[in-house]
Amino acid sequence: MSEVMIDAADGGRFSAYVAKPTVTPAGGLVVIQEIFGVNPVMREQCDWYAAQGFLVVCPDLFWRQQPGVQLTDKTQEEWNQAFALLNGMDQDKAIEDLRAALAWVRGQDGCTGKAGTVGYCLGGRLAFMMATRSDAEANVGYYGVGLEGLLGEADKIAKPLMLHIAENDKFSSPDKRDAVVAGVKDNEWVTAKVYPGMDHAFARPGGEHYDRDAADEANRLTVEFFRTHLG
Repeated sequence: MSEVMIDAADGGRFSAYVAKPTVTPAGGLVVIQEIFGVNPVMREQCDWYAAQGFLVVCPDLFWRQQPGVQLTDKTQEEWNQAFALLNGMDQDKAIEDLRAALAWVRGQDGCTGKAGTVGYCLGGRLAFMMATRSDAEANVGYYGVGLEGLLGEADKIAKPLMLHIAENDKFSSPDKRDAVVAGVKDNEWVTAKVYPGMDHAFARPGGEHYDRDAADEANRLTVEFFRTHLG
């Protein structure tokens, strides 16, 4: 496990955490952070994906504001800082950085040349955007925020996309959830799974709403999805 520096499209460089599988070549995976930065939770998730057989990179998307952010979900002060960083983020620039990370992982000797993205919370939103704005072979979003506002781009999705949706997401509403499900149901590339009774971040180990059964199910489906499309 290591860190690398990746060149941004508009100049500058950003750090990214890298986790490598024991067997290569492997499919590449860009893990997209939550609003807490590339913190220990994200790094452990990267290590887990590497153990499943993927070459993983997790870029720092807050670098333009504050490089190296590593917050937790345990204090209100950290939540406030995380939301300030979210509000200060240029999401179009974040997509540029994710495309740069995608190109970086594809270019590694240990990669098959195929790569996808998987994101959580903010990252779940950005994974949806990568499905509409990049050539990633496959994308997965966990409880992406504000997806209902991106449905105008849904017709651009032409590669497999899987969405894990929390039925009772505190950062959404039943109407917004239903709008997302309805908005993608006719796209053959999109699989949207709603997890009954689950709240936001049900797959974050140690989080307030973590649910082992739902997390295990979502993670199993995600790994099978990537093995199919990145194999």
